Amino acid sequence: MVQHAEREIREWTRLCDKKGNLNPAAIGYAKKPIIECNLSGHFMRKKKWNYWCCYGEDILFSVTVCHFDYAVSCFVYFLEYETQRFFEKMVTIPLGVVKKLKMPTQVLDPVRFTKSEMNVNISHIQNQTLLTVNCDNFDNEPLNVNLKILHPVDDESLNVVVPWNRQTFQFTAKHHILPTKGFVKLGNKRYEFHEDDCFSVLDFGRGVWPREVVWNWANASQRLRNHRVGLNFGGKWTDGTGMTENAIFVDGKMTKIHEDVIFEYDRSNFKKPWYVTTKFSDAVMLTFHPFFERVAKTDLKLVQSEVHQLVGYYNGKVKLEDGSILMIQQMLGCIEEHVAKW
Repeated sequence: MVQHAEREIREWTRLCDKKGNLNPAAIGYAKKPIIECNLSGHFMRKKKWNYWCCYGEDILFSVTVCHFDYAVSCFVYFLEYETQRFFEKMVTIPLGVVKKLKMPTQVLDPVRFTKSEMNVNISHIQNQTLLTVNCDNFDNEPLNVNLKILHPVDDESLNVVVPWNRQTFQFTAKHHILPTKGFVKLGNKRYEFHEDDCFSVLDFGRGVWPREVVWNWANASQRLRNHRVGLNFGGKWTDGTGMTENAIFVDGKMTKIHEDVIFEYDRSNFKKPWYVTTKFSDAVMLTFHPFFERVAKTDLKLVQSEVHQLVGYYNGKVKLEDGSILMIQQMLGCIEEHVAKW
């Protein structure tokens, strides 16, 4: 038994119709960000986020700006691999002030978050994203970030519309293996990013979600044996929709995996090994060994969220579109479980 092949979208398409419901013509996946996320209506149910994960040689650096109708949050975190020094800072703007922040309808349009505690500016010019962050007090030290994230012109990306029904749906864009240069400076210590060996991942999400949801997400973007290799797998939240966010990237070319992926892990100890495998075939057979766990919890009664995000190494094998096998050895990446009532 195998799942059906998903429909590929090749022309610019709007996500929603005039009533704010899902446009059936948008259901499918595209290799370029050609879906316009014209979300409207559905008050308090809309979710919008831009998440960047930048894999440096010494550190992982991440920035998220998200808009949930009732609040806007920006969170920034930093992990030094060797010492496991970790710090995360979140700044929230409550309902009422939210109108100051506009989340773009297109994947690479600019995002700015400005507040006294933190300034984030993300803009896209001439095939590169400029990401700057300034924060006077980040773990009791000033944080200054200036990264240039390159978007090779011929690279393919994963752009998927996941339909639960006409009123609940999600557009997700996952852009992988984006060469990254620049620096992250924390206090007196400066971490350099070099485009040959440092890569960023963009997770852009726009949609109208069910009240309760659980998802898994696995990602990695690294240089393996002189190739730029990216992995993206999702589970639980897409099950039964006919769409997946599963793909492999090699030097900018995407192999779309059209079947569900199973995540096996111990919820009583997230730091035990995880197993990621395709449901019906041997297209994906991976083990993930974590060395660090990030836990982020929100409990505002009406809104609850718990994320367990692990950093570690992938080993195993994946099958590419041409049938060849790509061996994955000690590939740095992340994997997570997110449970939300929102």
